Amino acid sequence: GRAMDGVEVKCVDANGNEVPHGEAGEIWVRGYNVMQGYFDNVDATKETMHDDWLKTGDVGVMDDNGYLKITDRIKDMYISGGFNVYPAEIESGITSIKGVVQAAVIGMPDERMGELGKAFIVKAADSELSEQDVITWCKANLANYKVPKIVCFIDAMPLNAAGKILKTELRKYK
Repeated sequence: GRAMDGVEVKCVDANGNEVPHGEAGEIWVRGYNVMQGYFDNVDATKETMHDDWLKTGDVGVMDDNGYLKITDRIKDMYISGGFNVYPAEIESGITSIKGVVQAAVIGMPDERMGELGKAFIVKAADSELSEQDVITWCKANLANYKVPKIVCFIDAMPLNAAGKILKTELRKYK
């Protein structure tokens, strides 16, 4: 959607520079309804605010008409071979594969690449889907640096009370 009257929105790179329309960046907002900081927490305020801009921690893409699409969370992003990888794009693709019920992707440490993608998948009870099937689909549909190198099938995703996948719990799986 678009920003409401009295509110400004922009997408910025890691240095706080606005990115061109059509490119992904962290969403920053400012306006009359945006907080000024955290109560009695100067450190958290310094981390979250830049001048009068609130750094949301969300990744988005702004089009030429000012419409914003939220695509991911900064904390979920990982870096593989120098490339920023946003798991939501990969997860969306994997869930389009027949037999996949849910998917979540996280970055795992790797000496050579920095991090590599690890996909967790809940598949349908009658699915014959294999790890190789998922990797083959990803190689055919994603840039090489986005292809998960590890695929784990699990019975159920760890969820919070709101139904959001707990990626912190997935990091504990071996």
